[in-house]
Amino acid sequence: MKTSQDALAGPGLSDRLKAPDRSLRNIVAGTIGHFVEWYDWYIYGLLAAVFSSQIFPSDDPFASLVAALLTYAVGFVVRPLSGIIISPLADRFGRRLILTLSISGMALGSLIIGLTPSFATIGYAAPVLFLVARIIQGISAGSEGQSAIAFMVEHAPANRRGLFGSFTNMASGLATLAATGSAAIVTASFSPADLAAWGWRIPFVVGGILGVVGLILRARAEETPEFEASALVDQKSAPARLMDLLREHPKALLQAAALSAPAVAYYTWATFLPTYAKLTTGRDLASTLAGSVIGLALLVIIVPTCGALSDRLGRRKIFPIIGAIGMIVLFYPMLLLLNQPGFGVYVLVSASGWVVLGIWQSVYPTIQAELFPAAVRVSGIGFAHQIVIAVFGGTAPLIAAAFVGAGQPMYVAIYMTVIVALCLAVYFTLPETGDRGDRATVAPADPEVLEGEHLLVGTSSATDGARRSR
Repeated sequence: MKTSQDALAGPGLSDRLKAPDRSLRNIVAGTIGHFVEWYDWYIYGLLAAVFSSQIFPSDDPFASLVAALLTYAVGFVVRPLSGIIISPLADRFGRRLILTLSISGMALGSLIIGLTPSFATIGYAAPVLFLVARIIQGISAGSEGQSAIAFMVEHAPANRRGLFGSFTNMASGLATLAATGSAAIVTASFSPADLAAWGWRIPFVVGGILGVVGLILRARAEETPEFEASALVDQKSAPARLMDLLREHPKALLQAAALSAPAVAYYTWATFLPTYAKLTTGRDLASTLAGSVIGLALLVIIVPTCGALSDRLGRRKIFPIIGAIGMIVLFYPMLLLLNQPGFGVYVLVSASGWVVLGIWQSVYPTIQAELFPAAVRVSGIGFAHQIVIAVFGGTAPLIAAAFVGAGQPMYVAIYMTVIVALCLAVYFTLPETGDRGDRATVAPADPEVLEGEHLLVGTSSATDGARRSR
């Protein structure tokens, strides 16, 4: 039996030898699970123009598309409710539990969408089932992002938080890439009639199957040492944690919201740019999806690269500011350039947007995690992020479609630019959370929590680094 002195001495040799395997398993569980979540989320927006007439029939194809996008937006409406209610549960009962539940709901929603018969077969039950599926996915997504960010950052070594935090957005980038690639494959592989009848269902069924794989991986993952240390001394209920968050961290909430708000551009580029090009210039949807895949490949490379650099160069002073300025400068001329013909033009537009979006995406998860102490970290990120995503992200394709339908397609660029400019003003108030040394600067925690961390056997270097920085 281990004595208290043995416990305080740290993990034994066998535990240290197993540590890399455990760390890799946790990284894979967080990253692959996040990938599955967002693959299921994005595929809907990409294929909405295909299945809208099957599930939401109308004499006007544009009206069918709007109905499909409205249903897509419902998932975003549910997300803040889920983020506000469920996030404090992740701070009370653990990140791993919530992550396991979230991927289960996302997989279920994807299977419902993929297997629902058409309106011609079951009538109004078809759009109702789609609505139910989007609500389930909205609840799941509303608890996913912030829990995954906390899970990855808290498992990171102190001087690798930027890199580990970037893995969440790298995973979402890979998911967007995979979803776009899947949409491109089925669009190019089937005749228009077969694609509309049943071909569009294949990516959704694949997403449901991948969700089962992600569920198994997350069920085997470990809880983060930083959460366990905090939970030793902080037994507050979930509602009490939410009240503490609102009372003690209003500035951090505003900053976290501003870090998330450029998602209006992300969702426009990810789910509507191919449709935008088709509606405004008559480009073939299959070719625009293929072009988006090329641009997304750049995003997947840029995000972890910039995340790793932020651990050496700092985060606030470079990446969110440069990313935001890039969006402001490029969005309008890039969408204007789409009026020129050619596949290469579309690739250039798509890739340019993904480069600046990648610079912004690389660091904001880690900055958000470092703005809040562990006891309210998931609550803080979730409260700010999910409300902003619901307001700006979920409505982005719908608002873009409305601008196009009104004959003002360039208003899409103006809308995105104004929002990003407001966010940029907030970025100058961010604290510097990166560090050139072996530690990470994080939000101050309750001294009792820090004392509790000393009692936790095998506390990660991320926690140790955070403690030394204080």
